[in-house]
Amino acid sequence: MTERPICLITGASAGIGAACARLAAGTYDFVLNYRSNTDAAEAVRAEIESAGGRAVLAQGDVADPDDIAKIYKTVDDRFGRLDVLINNAGIVDQTARLTDMDHARLARMMNVNVIGAMLMAKEAVIRMQAQGTGGAIINISSAAARLGSGNQYVDYAASKAAIDCFTKGLSDEVAGDNIRVMSIRPGLIDTELHAKGGEPGRAQRLAHMVPMKREGSAEEVARAILWLASPEASYVTGSTLDVTGGR
Repeated sequence: MTERPICLITGASAGIGAACARLAAGTYDFVLNYRSNTDAAEAVRAEIESAGGRAVLAQGDVADPDDIAKIYKTVDDRFGRLDVLINNAGIVDQTARLTDMDHARLARMMNVNVIGAMLMAKEAVIRMQAQGTGGAIINISSAAARLGSGNQYVDYAASKAAIDCFTKGLSDEVAGDNIRVMSIRPGLIDTELHAKGGEPGRAQRLAHMVPMKREGSAEEVARAILWLASPEASYVTGSTLDVTGGR
């Protein structure tokens, strides 16, 4: 057991997930989920431990129910409770029009970004209800949920719109258990996600479209997430917060 609240972050080896862990190293003890980049996950864990926190790694693909069970077994075995879930794991694919997308791409997108996020939240709710002390779940959406991302990746945008709807519905289900559920919609953020979609310079290339005339950083998004997770946001649930520079 531990005196610090326990935070589970999915997709914690890079980007927004890693930024959350680094910024909150003095506040939480962590279970850091990652899918494949063990070296990057180990580096994040080392940073947390050097700041005096505790972190354990939990490898797994959130699209795989068996892996989700293993992730939560790590939570249960190592800490015995869960206070915050940052539901961050997600994927994007190569830029394409819908007419060029096949079933395999669409199924993978929804399995990771929607079904995986829902099942991760389900297991968090079960534990938070059993504890009787509530908790917070922050789902990571995207400004793409509003913008549609036509001619880029409408599948990704649709998956994130589903997350916004899910956030509201789940928040209504569990508010009476003192479990708060929110989502964050990042805009053009300088992370590795763009490179995974085949456009490593995308955030910089499109920054002129943002009213603030710049891309955002993973740390800026992480600060918003951590505020929502904190007691300072105790009367916030069911909300979706844009971190988009005004876009």
